[in-house]
Amino acid sequence: METLWFLIAVGLLVAVIGPFVRRRRVGIHQVAPGSPDAADPDTYGFVRQEELDIRLPGPDQDLLDVLDVVQATQDWRAAAQLLAGTPKEGEVRWQRVQAFAGAASLELQQKPGAGGSWLRAWRSESPKDAGAAQVHAEFLVQQAWRSSSAGTDEFRIILEEARSVCGDAALLAPGDPVPYITELAVARGLNYTHEQFDQVWLKVIDRAPEHMGGHLAALHYWCEKWHGSREEADHFATTAAARAPQGSLLAALPLFAVFEHIPDVVLVQDFHRTAVVSKAVEGALFAVHAARPDDPMLAHVRHLLVLFLVRSERWAEAMNQLVWVDGHVGAVPWTLSGDPAAEYTVYRNLAVAGYESNGGSPATLLR
Repeated sequence: METLWFLIAVGLLVAVIGPFVRRRRVGIHQVAPGSPDAADPDTYGFVRQEELDIRLPGPDQDLLDVLDVVQATQDWRAAAQLLAGTPKEGEVRWQRVQAFAGAASLELQQKPGAGGSWLRAWRSESPKDAGAAQVHAEFLVQQAWRSSSAGTDEFRIILEEARSVCGDAALLAPGDPVPYITELAVARGLNYTHEQFDQVWLKVIDRAPEHMGGHLAALHYWCEKWHGSREEADHFATTAAARAPQGSLLAALPLFAVFEHIPDVVLVQDFHRTAVVSKAVEGALFAVHAARPDDPMLAHVRHLLVLFLVRSERWAEAMNQLVWVDGHVGAVPWTLSGDPAAEYTVYRNLAVAGYESNGGSPATLLR
């Protein structure tokens, strides 16, 4: 709890010194309104840039309704009720915990010293609430990455507190994988050894062996820029994909591994049409086709496919993904940008322009 209050002071400092250093952009120029590449979203029924929802990758109306209530009233009880009724199994609880934590973090960023007061009240007034502990832990993780630089004392202090809160959350909800999935991000930031990381990972897969969100969190640890290598990340992703049952989106995990290792400067001509990338894209397309229509992780895969399909100039296929996800852009790759809605809109405009230049039109677009 001490760190939660400490972050209010940090928020004030961040507001003065400016935004934190972000990850590299996903790599395509901005398209100005009115330029030849700018498409009218109304033509295809797309949502205008200023109306895109950056909080979620896809629709979850119950969550959005509760977020509106919580943020309007600063009363945490609706959030507690929603999480209490969300099963521990599956992906929805993890996504809702992330969304509540992200909302509180964004509030604090926008209103240093005041934003996110409902989360502080939730934790202090209901200390035995497992949902509150899970959101608090995820909030601390997001704040560590947002408000400080990896390796600094401040960064470590926040993540140490997050690790402690993860432990509290795990005790409050035995059998729930969410606290351990959150700790996977802590493990990445605090430089867990491979053995220490594996101990946490085993707790995740013991509780939810096919959890896509858990696999994505683990994949980050094994990436070259953190504590693994390109080969280790690829092995982790391809092994999970090979073991995935029919209909599991884990078959798309290799595409996320490819994305994590795209070089800042692509030296290979037609990189996004190489065999490695094409195989990963086809695997993700297969996973999307075979998945349940209501799979809560489906939007995550579709968003990443949009980036790769546009870069591969597979315009019609990119458009076929866009019609499913348009309206919500709170997913990788867009969230790695300082303005997710603008980044997404650039790719959407390029997809429309490429689609129409090859004879496509609203009438020929499958929905």
